[in-house]
Amino acid sequence: MNVEFRLRVGHDGAVSTTDNTETTARRRGGRPAGQDTRTALIEAARAVFAENGYDGATVRAIATRAGVDAAMVNHWFGGKEGLFAKAVLQLPFDPLELQSALRDGPDDELGERIVRTFLTRWDGAGGDVFQALVRSITGHEQAGQVLRDFFQKFFTGLITSVGSDRIPLRMTLCASQLVGMGMIRYVAKFGPMTTAEVETLVVAVAPTLQRYISGEIG
Repeated sequence: MNVEFRLRVGHDGAVSTTDNTETTARRRGGRPAGQDTRTALIEAARAVFAENGYDGATVRAIATRAGVDAAMVNHWFGGKEGLFAKAVLQLPFDPLELQSALRDGPDDELGERIVRTFLTRWDGAGGDVFQALVRSITGHEQAGQVLRDFFQKFFTGLITSVGSDRIPLRMTLCASQLVGMGMIRYVAKFGPMTTAEVETLVVAVAPTLQRYISGEIG
C-alpha cells in the first residue's frame, strides 16, 4: 500500500506531516485515528499473538480485529516487531517503579517479594499477556531478544542492589525460575500449579530464587 504524506504548516510556522491512511481509516468506518486506534491495535495484538504466536500473527489479522487499516500498524509501531514489543511486553506494572518497590525491604526477603509480586500481577492480568509472550518467543528470535533484554535490565538492577557477584549467571537463573513458573501456571496450566494459592507458591519457590539472588550457586 502506498502511503501519501502531506505537509501541514501550523500557525507557529512549524511543519509537520500527516498521512492519508488516517483519513482512509475514517472513511472505511473503522475506529478514528489517534490514541483510540493505538489502543485498539495493542488490545487486538495481544489476543492474536496469544492465539497464534508471533509467526502466525499477521498485521492484517491484527488490524482487522482492531477495526482499522493495516497501514496503521506501521504508522504507530513501525511494523509487527514494534507492535509485539508494545503489546506483549506492556507488562501489568511499570518495571522501574516495581524495582523500587521490591528493594523496599530486607535483602534476605527479596526472593519472597519477587515471587509474590510476579504471581499477583500476572494473576490480576489474567495470564493472557504472559501466554502470548511465551508462545511467541519459542518460535521467533526477535521476540526472544526483547524478553532477554527486559530480564537482563530488571534483574541486574535488583541483584546489584544486594551486592552479589556473578550477576549475569544469577540474572539468568532468576529469569529461568520465573519464566518456568509462569509457563506452568499460565500456559501449560498444570493443575496443582494453576490452582495453588499465591502464598503457597511463595513459600515453595522463594527460597530457590533467593539463593539465585544472593546465595551460593556453585
